[in-house]
Amino acid sequence: MNKKTIAFVTGGYSGEAVISYKSAVTIEKNIDKDKYSVYKIDMHPTGWWYETEEGEEVAVDKNDFSITVEGKKITFDSVLIGIHGTPGEDGKLQGYFDMLKIPYTSCNAATSALTFNKRYTVAVAAFGGISVAKSLLIFKHSPVAASVILEQLQLPVFVKPNNGGSSIGMSKVTKPEELEGALQKAFNEDDQVLVEEFIKGREFTIGVFKNNGNIITLPITEVISKKDFFDYEAKYVAGMSEEITPAAVDEAIAEKIRNKAKLAYQLLNCRGVVRIDFIFNEVEQQPYMLEINTVPGQSEASIVPKQVLAMGWTLKEFYSALIEESFKY
Repeated sequence: MNKKTIAFVTGGYSGEAVISYKSAVTIEKNIDKDKYSVYKIDMHPTGWWYETEEGEEVAVDKNDFSITVEGKKITFDSVLIGIHGTPGEDGKLQGYFDMLKIPYTSCNAATSALTFNKRYTVAVAAFGGISVAKSLLIFKHSPVAASVILEQLQLPVFVKPNNGGSSIGMSKVTKPEELEGALQKAFNEDDQVLVEEFIKGREFTIGVFKNNGNIITLPITEVISKKDFFDYEAKYVAGMSEEITPAAVDEAIAEKIRNKAKLAYQLLNCRGVVRIDFIFNEVEQQPYMLEINTVPGQSEASIVPKQVLAMGWTLKEFYSALIEESFKY
């Protein structure tokens, strides 16, 4: 059997590149090398490079996304996308691979671009019957006074960059005088900022992927932050949050979350694995969708790998399933 040749892309152009490199360690360790010939491509602002075993850097030919190693030109059957942030999570790479007719493991260009924009994501979700928090989208070129925002939204609110992930630039605001500083912090990361009303409840997150045409939900994780909310530190610093997988939750609540997660996956035409964050409001007995991560973290500390293991799969089986599914599009 001829091995498929896979490009595994990591790095990226944003502050999230550091998370991409952490994910890369887990992914590299668990791609089935008996099934696939794997070439890791590091994409960063100085260029796209493959490093040989001897440590030589080989530039990627961007005309056809190929590399030439020891005089042999190598092209790829599929691309496993492991880049968090731009250009791997916002549709830019997906559009490039679409033009070259190379399959890849993530959502398509349109879905990636849409879900990278938190406001547009929740707008589409709400249109499809999924509960979301009340929010405002603020643009840097059209500033809105804090007082005007507070006329439309009730405190507490979350202020976060509208594009991007890993909770970089995010703040929880409980007093009116804190809002201006929180806006500035978020604008340092993005020229669009989302201000969103706080939903009281338990925080859950769930991985969803497609296998053999079926939408599969991974075991749910409950996130209990030791800080006031699940920010960058709570996500990536050991001991700052407790993640319980599978979540200790009534089956009726779990079923509501699973159903809404599947609905969101369908509604937004997702592919590959995504992770969807919810707050379950216990008064309304309703899950509120917060956001969709189309390239969820795969590091040792990340949630999706833990959910995969809790389901009884190995990561090797999981990454193989993602790669095989990519050939069906």
